Amino acid sequence: MVHMNDGKKAWSLAGAVPLLPEFRLARPAQPVTDRWSQRRVEPAGAALLGISFRPLQAQALGLEPGHTLAELLAYPFQLIRLAAYWNQLEPRPGVLEFGPLDAQITASEAAGKQIIVCVGAVKAFGYPEFFVPAHHLPQPLPSRSLVSPQTHGPLLDAAVRFATNVVERYREHPAIVAWQVEHEAVDPLGMEQSWRLSESFVRSEVAAVRAADASRPVVLNGFLPTSAPVRLQQHWRTRDQGDSLAVARRLADIAALDYYPRHGLVRLGPRTAYLAGSSSRWQVRANDRYCRDTARAGIGLMVAEGQAEPWETVTTPPSPAGHAMFSCLPEHVIDTYNSAISLGGQVPGGLWAYLFWGAEYWLKRRDQGDGRYLAAFARVLAAGA
Repeated sequence: MVHMNDGKKAWSLAGAVPLLPEFRLARPAQPVTDRWSQRRVEPAGAALLGISFRPLQAQALGLEPGHTLAELLAYPFQLIRLAAYWNQLEPRPGVLEFGPLDAQITASEAAGKQIIVCVGAVKAFGYPEFFVPAHHLPQPLPSRSLVSPQTHGPLLDAAVRFATNVVERYREHPAIVAWQVEHEAVDPLGMEQSWRLSESFVRSEVAAVRAADASRPVVLNGFLPTSAPVRLQQHWRTRDQGDSLAVARRLADIAALDYYPRHGLVRLGPRTAYLAGSSSRWQVRANDRYCRDTARAGIGLMVAEGQAEPWETVTTPPSPAGHAMFSCLPEHVIDTYNSAISLGGQVPGGLWAYLFWGAEYWLKRRDQGDGRYLAAFARVLAAGA
């Protein structure tokens, strides 16, 4: 892991070359170690610990989704986040097939887990993050546009109907403790698409979910910048209405942070350039300020995605035999959790929940003979409780 000292160059124990303070240049595949077993684990306090489940990611990794979920549910975490993928649950106009989500909810309830359901509708977590059925969108959403009730009224009407149907179907399940609306609701869809949902579009969806079930909180998540380049880009691209975390403070009951301390930018021959600035004093102060301001607004705070799998320059995280990826080594599963718990200490009562991101990848690694990621997760569950 890279360590920083004020006024000095950063030198990596993992083979990184020092660059600007928030950049690293490193060989992506690093020798895997057992440093994770020596890491201190912060107590979770009142925070619920859990995971998100991504059936599409399981398939991309060559895993069977049902068996993957069953294996993960055997671990003693408290909270799981599931997604209602619109194009999977409505394969034809007016036809809703809830079977896959029914099975996930039933299995999670049987395992004694509490559940957050992401109702979408336009976006949900897990690549490609965009799940509108083709029959509701005859033309692609225009690049660099703001998708609003005025520009895309029929899409909003269909999204509201879908979200309402999801909530009405599952609201009698006591294990469900919250509804998530959209995914990074008003931010651009990664780098692939530059269109964005307007706050008014999301506001209508939130109102529909609350009308269908006023008894549970609404969660809105957003990407928490961990480097100056990302923070500046995010501010510029969302400057007209604020980013998803700003909108969460205005519309949600719980603001959920997507927290990724390291991610790959571009391959440069045998090395990769990474952004890794989460520990800089400027970033720490900015993120502490967001948490305190959110608490003052009376909004709850959680981590929806705590990085626990690599974020490299390809969609599916690589898993080289005998090595681990620089963007998330097994010890970083614990380091990122510790950092987020510390961040949550800025608000009264701390975080409501912390969800690890990457559970499917851990099983892939185990099947390849490396159980370190799973062991690091299990260690947090045991020591953090």
